[in-house]
Amino acid sequence: MSIFRKLSILFILSLIVMIIIGIWVDKINTQRIDSLIKEKYVKISNEIFVNIDNKEAINTIIDKYKLKKILTLDTQNSETLFFKKLTFGYIKILKNSFDDEFIIELEYLDEKYIFETADEENITDKDNLNALVYLDIFLLLLIFLYILKLLSPLKKISTQIERFAAGNLDTRVDIKSTDEIGILAKSFNQMAQSLQELIKTREELLRDIGHELRTPIAKGKFAIEKIEEFSKKELLSKIFLDLERLTNELIQLEKLNSSKLNLTNFSSETLIIEALDKLYIDDETKVKLEIVEDFKIKADLEYLSIAIKNLIDNGLKYSTKLPIIIKVEKNKIEIINIGNPLSKKLDYYLKPFTQELNHRDGFGLGLSIVNKILIKHQFQLLHKYENSSNIFTVLFKM
Repeated sequence: MSIFRKLSILFILSLIVMIIIGIWVDKINTQRIDSLIKEKYVKISNEIFVNIDNKEAINTIIDKYKLKKILTLDTQNSETLFFKKLTFGYIKILKNSFDDEFIIELEYLDEKYIFETADEENITDKDNLNALVYLDIFLLLLIFLYILKLLSPLKKISTQIERFAAGNLDTRVDIKSTDEIGILAKSFNQMAQSLQELIKTREELLRDIGHELRTPIAKGKFAIEKIEEFSKKELLSKIFLDLERLTNELIQLEKLNSSKLNLTNFSSETLIIEALDKLYIDDETKVKLEIVEDFKIKADLEYLSIAIKNLIDNGLKYSTKLPIIIKVEKNKIEIINIGNPLSKKLDYYLKPFTQELNHRDGFGLGLSIVNKILIKHQFQLLHKYENSSNIFTVLFKM
């Protein structure tokens, strides 16, 4: 899970908690204030009712509590907080939904009084508290957006690092800030530049070595033809052939570290045919092909065919009974050969110059090349030993 998703989840949870707390506090304050106000105006109403016949006393009460006498009452947007039926009338206290004023309605015999109260400070305080809660939520949103803005360069750096890891050695991060993220970007650019120069130097060195080795090998192979003794001629031919194979495999292994993939779409059947063409098998009965379900692959056909070729070659080399089986199913290719189980785990053989101790034909680079090609494609190599057979499976992405 990315850091941006984690921050988003934390922000949403914090926002939900803040909203719940705000609603809960508002509800409690509303209930508390309504209760206090109801008690206050019930007391005032009783005081007016007791002095209903004394106009002077009522005027004193009106002045004392800053009441305003009104003639009509619109009850459509009002909520009744208190109602009490009396012998010769009633007392009613109402609250306007969108105002801070309350209404006291009194009826005694044929007389009816309607008073509007002054603004309640308690309600104003409650509204101020609600405003602070909303302001807090707004600030939380601003902080979240500011943090995202601060961390947004990390996403850019991450993307560029992935491109660099995929083989695009020219990748650089264009971030000019002077904070820690800017320092990180600058450090990455310096590291990328150093690695690119190192890889380029190594490629040139290996290319030069390969070129220089091919010349004496070619001269040696030409000189062998002049040797008349067959046993010496055959031995020297094998030595020079091994040197040529080793040189080619080392160059091929090194190229995989820096080369870019030429991705195309092709079928699994095309891949198998291309791999078999690279082997030059003298007897086709050594290999049995089973295509259960052909499927499409997006990859570099040249490199991937080399990987399959190496797996087939290993199967032929280590098999105790032919033919080996190449089985194609949906999103996987299996190379199956009857033989002895591997003496070590698969990871051991994926390293350069490692092979079975009792089998020294080759240089132990085949599976290492296979592994590098599959890693570069983000495919997977698996191995299991079942029914006296070694089964190497290449799993392709869905």
